[in-house]
Amino acid sequence: MRRVLIIGSGGAGKSALARRMAERLSLLLIHLDRMYWHHGWKQTPKEEWRRTVESVVAGEASS
Repeated sequence: MRRVLIIGSGGAGKSALARRMAERLSLLLIHLDRMYWHHGWKQTPKEEWRRTVESVVAGEASS
């Protein structure tokens, strides 16, 4: 499985770049922010987040 990690400052255009790359390269797009932040800007608890990231890395999660 091919993967690309895009990191950068807020407002730098990461999401726009990721969408274009995913479409052009036929890659699954996973937005970690959407998985981490809950309603009211509540963070995912640390242990739950660790399990979520492990699942994503293992290829078990989708966007």
